[in-house]
Amino acid sequence: MTNPTRNQQSDLRQHPVPLFRRVATVLEMIKFQHTLFALPFALIAMLLAARDWPAPGTRLPSWRVFLLIVVAAYAARSAAMAFNRLADLDQDRANPRTRSRALPAGLLTPRFVWVFLLLHVALFVAAAYLLNPLAFALAPVALAVVLGYSYMKRFTYLTHFVLGLALAIAPVGAWIAVRGALDARPIVLALAVLFWTAGFDIIYACQDYAFDVAHGVQSIPARFGIARALVVSAVLHALAWGVLLAFALLAPAGPAFAAGLAFVGVLLVYQHWIVRPNDLSRVNVAFFTVNGFVGIVLLSCFFIDLWIG
Repeated sequence: MTNPTRNQQSDLRQHPVPLFRRVATVLEMIKFQHTLFALPFALIAMLLAARDWPAPGTRLPSWRVFLLIVVAAYAARSAAMAFNRLADLDQDRANPRTRSRALPAGLLTPRFVWVFLLLHVALFVAAAYLLNPLAFALAPVALAVVLGYSYMKRFTYLTHFVLGLALAIAPVGAWIAVRGALDARPIVLALAVLFWTAGFDIIYACQDYAFDVAHGVQSIPARFGIARALVVSAVLHALAWGVLLAFALLAPAGPAFAAGLAFVGVLLVYQHWIVRPNDLSRVNVAFFTVNGFVGIVLLSCFFIDLWIG
């Protein structure tokens, strides 16, 4: 039987796709729009770090620092997602849910994705270099975490926490970008991001339960079953909300952030209400839509508090 994937890749070599279309395809492959998961928390840390820094009365960081933080966050996530697609190529070809992705479907070549990956690694390192010496020195550590996550599912069912750590780097990195030093407050915020991310990644992994069990891919749903995994996810989201409350007190945040935190609590409860062990039809709504609002709501409310003093 002819392999359709090989035919598609051969056709891609014989009839090259225009560069702009390949860039659009790779941005869809890495889910560019989901940079909004970690970026709002990086910007919250940035705003907090810039408050009264380097002099009393300061409210916002310079445009240069702001743009470099956004570039670094985008570049790190894009590199991580591209590397994840390359590392998981064989699994994605075998999994009915993922075989239509750009690489297994032959819409992109591995070479093109490797070039995209290396360019974004270089962009991240360059942004860190332009920020300050500590950010540059820690850039390889950050890259090791965000790229290394892709192989964790081969070794441990705790892979969800490694993904959480990868996103939790964002607020810590943003604080360092502004101040060139570390503080307890971004670490508390990072811990909340870690719990929140691990919780929603467990929900997402539930839809691959049968495939993961059959192919030895490690995850909490594959290890403990979907029902128990959803309980673990709910506990993690409760912890995340509690740590966000601690961050609000430690920052200190104002009434707008408190209102936003209450709304986020509703969002977290809602996603566990719509995803049940016997009904995973709304996993994507919980994973992409509901969680996409969490960071945006908190960032907006934090900015309001900052602006009104």
